[in-house]
Amino acid sequence: MANYKPDLSCQNKFIPINFSEQILPGTFEYALCYIVENKLDLTGFDAWYNNDKTGAAAYPPSVMLKIILLGYAHGLISSRRIAKACENNILFMSVSGDIQPHYTSIASFVAKMHEQIEPLFTQVLMICDEEGLIGRNMFAIDGCKLKSNASKEWSGTFDELGRKKAKLERASKRIIERHQAQDGLSEELVTQDLNQKEKLDKSAEKITDFLATHEEKIGSKGKPVKSNITDPDSAKMTTSKGTIQGYNGIAINDDKHQIRSLGKEGKHKRVAQWESNKPYSQPLSN
Repeated sequence: MANYKPDLSCQNKFIPINFSEQILPGTFEYALCYIVENKLDLTGFDAWYNNDKTGAAAYPPSVMLKIILLGYAHGLISSRRIAKACENNILFMSVSGDIQPHYTSIASFVAKMHEQIEPLFTQVLMICDEEGLIGRNMFAIDGCKLKSNASKEWSGTFDELGRKKAKLERASKRIIERHQAQDGLSEELVTQDLNQKEKLDKSAEKITDFLATHEEKIGSKGKPVKSNITDPDSAKMTTSKGTIQGYNGIAINDDKHQIRSLGKEGKHKRVAQWESNKPYSQPLSN
């Protein structure tokens, strides 16, 4: 009868750990740590921190980036699950240097630092190019439509937005005319009307500011196309579930080492491709 050693995988064991020895050369974790610590320019994060004299010490952006990207690579997209992994997973503990940020800190970092994080995707692709990992030939391309954090009701050509602004201003004016014609309105109704007027005025002012600070988009046929006030880079798109305000999410694989470039494109922007000596690097956000 066979005699095997027992499986102790479900047992607890106290052992001394050298975190640096857990990150093995040739692994994704090793490459991640090396690139973040030695190659990326993280000075863009410094402006967010002004706590050298007051306040508690902040979690280093390099550590936050490493644990978030490591989590994404392992299918952990929840801030709670990433925070939990930093507490009980030896790989996450090693990558973070045993720093255990609260899940709210991780969620806040992703939400507030997206403008600082996006350029890092460009830097990573340029590093891959320097290392000869990109053959500059497209291997495969695929995409999907992603909903943006913007309302499609705020979309239109400049002419359409101008007409919408005029309509809002007329509605605001009618409220004042109503009050002038009917002095006997109840206080409750007056308050409701004034609140409505304030909303109309703010919406009209929002359109005015947008038209004054942005240039109209011109489509491939030379005609004006719709812009979105909340997210000017997004566009209206038809999907199987209806029309959304969003992006074309694009993934491009290079044929040499299958380096992948992720990007987002509005409906009226050109599909990205590898050009000259610079790989496409428009980052995918949120």
